[in-house]
Amino acid sequence: METIIPIKGKVKYKITLDPGVWIFDDRKVDLNTYFKQEQMQEDSLEEYTKSVSKHWDREIMEGAVYPPTLKTEVKFQKEKVLNGTFGIPFKPFLKNAEPEQNAVNVIVEYGDQEQLTLSLEEASTIILGFSKDGKPLREDGPLHVYYQDGSNKENPIRNVTGFTVE
Repeated sequence: METIIPIKGKVKYKITLDPGVWIFDDRKVDLNTYFKQEQMQEDSLEEYTKSVSKHWDREIMEGAVYPPTLKTEVKFQKEKVLNGTFGIPFKPFLKNAEPEQNAVNVIVEYGDQEQLTLSLEEASTIILGFSKDGKPLREDGPLHVYYQDGSNKENPIRNVTGFTVE
């Protein structure tokens, strides 16, 4: 199984993706919670006001609470990485490849010569799964493709071998 995934075709820069290093990437998302979260954009001022109000109320009722030590936070993050199921948005990689002006589709190559054609807009919303329960996707990987709405969460596109921009 090849672990390097190319983005090729009508792009200014041909890019190769290495899912093995994404575990250290800050853009990764937890796939166990990502599709359950409301994908709503709230008014940022209203959200900020609510959070400050809640914090203020808690301090008045309970007194000031100091944050956990850095040592316990690092331990929690390490355990999360070792046991988590993660994905990463495809959009930054597609943007860095810089599709040409006349490009309209992205072909996802997977399995035994199978293909899925997505528009550039659809492709920029997909999530690339690269880890399950803290382990790389070796049997049916190295990547799984999830739609942003989670409609294929239980049955993602598996054995992804490349992306071609048309």
